Amino acid sequence: MEWTEVIVLVSSFVFLLLAGVPISFSIGVATLSTMLLSIDTLPALTTVAQRMATGIDSFALLAIPFFILSGLLMSRGGIARRLIDFAKVLVGRWPGGLAYVNILAAMFFGAISGSAAAAAAAIGGFMTPLMEKEGYDTNYSASVNITSATSGLLIPPSNILIVYSLASGGVSIAALFIAGYLPGILVGLLLMVAAGIIAVKKGYRGSDERYTFKQGIMRFLDALPSLMLIVIVIGGIIAGFFTATEGSAIAVLYTFILSVLIYHEVKWKELPQVLLETVTTTAIVMLLIGTSMAMSWIMSYANIPQTITASLIALSSSKVVILLIINLILLFVGTFMDMTPAVLIFTPIFLPIVTALGIHPIHFGIIMVLNLCIGLCTPPVGSVLFIGCGIANTTIPKIVKSILPFYAAMILALLLVTYFPQISLFLPRLFGY
Repeated sequence: MEWTEVIVLVSSFVFLLLAGVPISFSIGVATLSTMLLSIDTLPALTTVAQRMATGIDSFALLAIPFFILSGLLMSRGGIARRLIDFAKVLVGRWPGGLAYVNILAAMFFGAISGSAAAAAAAIGGFMTPLMEKEGYDTNYSASVNITSATSGLLIPPSNILIVYSLASGGVSIAALFIAGYLPGILVGLLLMVAAGIIAVKKGYRGSDERYTFKQGIMRFLDALPSLMLIVIVIGGIIAGFFTATEGSAIAVLYTFILSVLIYHEVKWKELPQVLLETVTTTAIVMLLIGTSMAMSWIMSYANIPQTITASLIALSSSKVVILLIINLILLFVGTFMDMTPAVLIFTPIFLPIVTALGIHPIHFGIIMVLNLCIGLCTPPVGSVLFIGCGIANTTIPKIVKSILPFYAAMILALLLVTYFPQISLFLPRLFGY
C-alpha cells in the first residue's frame, strides 16, 4: 500500500466535507485526486467514469427507485394516519401511550415504506402536534419520533440492505430482508422501554379514549390494506414468486391502487410531482452509489482493506474486541457520513475482517445498518434528526438531553445484535438461507 495515496484520499475527502461540498462530489473528487497520483489525467477521468457506470450497473439497484416511489405514495396516501389509528387501539391507553403509538406506527410505516425520513415526516407530522396537545414535552416527542423512524431501515423492505448486498458482493437480498425483522423489532421494543420509563417519571398518562371491540376491529380493517403490503412483497420474495426488484415494482402498483384509486388521498394531478421527487431522490442516491463504488475500487487498488484487515487481526484475535472496534468506528463514521456511501465504502474494508473471524455476512450487514441508523439521529449530519427537529419546531441543542436515553436504548440494541448473532440469523436459517 502506498501511504501517499491513502493520505491524499483521506485528507482530500475530509477537507471537501468540512468545506461543505456535497458528499457525492467529495467522494468523486477525492477518488480522482488519488488516481491522478498514479496515472495521467485522461486515463484517470476515464477510469473513474467507468467505475461509476459499472457501479450502478446492477439489476438489484432497480429496486431502489421503485421503493422510493412507493414510499412517497405512502407518505401522501393516508397510510400513516390509518397506521396511527390502529396503533392507538393497541397501545394508546398505556402510561405515555402516545409515545408508544408513535414508535409502533413508525415501525409499521417504516416497514412498509423502507424510509426513515418518510417515517419521521409522515408519522411525526401527525403525532408531534397531538403529543404536544396532550401535554407531552416537545423535545421528548421529537426524540421519540426521530429514533423510532430508523427502525424501518432494518424491517424490510429496506433500500440500504439492497445497497449492502451490492457492496458485499452478492449477499442474498431476501436473506437480509428476513434477517432485519427481529433486530428492527428489538430496537422498537427498547425504545418503548426508554419512552415508558421517562413517561412514568414525568407523569404522562395514556389516552382517555376507549375503544369497543367492534371499533378496534374496524381500525384494524382500515389499516389492513396497508399492512398487507408487507405480506405481499416480503412474502412473495421469501416464497420465491419474484425477486426483490420485481417485488419493488409490485409495491408501487399496490400503493398506487391504495393511495390513488381506493383512499383517493393522492390526486391524479399530484402524480407528476411525486414522479419528479422520485427521479430527484433516485439521481442523488445513484450518484452516491456510483462515486462510492469508484472510491471502493481505488481503496482496493491501494490495498487499504487488506492492510486494515491485517492490522486489526494483529491487534487482537478476539471477536468481541474486533467487533467493538468496528462498532466504534462505524458509530463515528455515521455522525458525519450518509448511510449509502458509508455502506459502500466500509463494507469492502470490514467484511473481510469479520468473515476471517467466522462472522456471517448477513449478521454483519445488520450490525452495519443498525450502527448507521444511530448516525441518522446524531449531529452534525443526521438527516432524520433535522427532519424531526423541523417538524417539532425545536433545535438540536434543546433536544440533546431528551434524546440521550433513546441513544442508550439503540446502543443497547446494537450490542445485543452484535454479540448474539441468533437475533439476526434465526429467521434466515429458519427459511433455509
